[in-house]
Amino acid sequence: MAKVGIVTDNSCGLTAQEAQKLNIKMGYIPFLINGEEYSEDKNLTQELFYEKLNSSASVSTSQPNQEVIKSIWNEALKEYDEIVYIPLSSGLSSTYQSSEFSSLEYNGKVQVINNKRVSVTLKLAVLEALELAKQGKSAKEIKQILENNALNATIYIMVPTLKYLKKGGRVTPAAAAIGSLLNIKPVLQIQGDKLDAYAKVLTIKQAKSKMINAIKKDIETRFINKKPNQTIVISLAHSCLDLKDFNEFKQEVEYEFNGYPIMFSDPLPLSIACHTGPGAIGLTCCLVDNKVVNNY
Repeated sequence: MAKVGIVTDNSCGLTAQEAQKLNIKMGYIPFLINGEEYSEDKNLTQELFYEKLNSSASVSTSQPNQEVIKSIWNEALKEYDEIVYIPLSSGLSSTYQSSEFSSLEYNGKVQVINNKRVSVTLKLAVLEALELAKQGKSAKEIKQILENNALNATIYIMVPTLKYLKKGGRVTPAAAAIGSLLNIKPVLQIQGDKLDAYAKVLTIKQAKSKMINAIKKDIETRFINKKPNQTIVISLAHSCLDLKDFNEFKQEVEYEFNGYPIMFSDPLPLSIACHTGPGAIGLTCCLVDNKVVNNY
């Protein structure tokens, strides 16, 4: 039986310490700030990131260098017979496509998974891959299971301003100007591999209500046919510097979804916060293997 290792990138929200504890190998999505390269958890703290983002600094993400990714794979293959690599959703980054091409050099020992997820939903997929590896599944089997489950997740996220989406080219300058003029608070969604508009509201309170109701609807429709070995779990993510609003929302979520496990309540990975800006709040729902819920 082959020994399978798990490799991902930090868009899943795992910290370096968490990844090391779980023996998960992790790459880092690089940032360019005024032309200088930074990496989260290395030379870029949350505080420094938001300081730069709120200033006039030019902040953007770039695709991880494939030679760096392959060096992580090579290191992992010293310990494991084969590995699965679970990068950021193919709809949000070209890393998957580039890595799939690079994996051809490894004669099947590297399986690149198009899991179509990000942040806490990707984190859950990584933990599921880890559990499947412990069960003795091969890298190919893990790839098939995770890709079959890829769409069993939903994300809604409220951003207080369109400013940063405009910077990242997610909305046009004209749309951002109109949104700012009307003080619109957009609610975005990720259903699979694309970041799309879901609703436009005028207050943060309305945005929170929209997200809660959207998750309730998904539970009643999209996830109603869950398998006996699966649990519906709720998670939250944020880019809030002041946690007061977020903690109040978390309490509201716990009340509204009483009976459903709250798996994570995490800061957004900075590679995502770069596009949402500070003050974003996300709510997710995901079908997760019962063993992952019980073991992590």
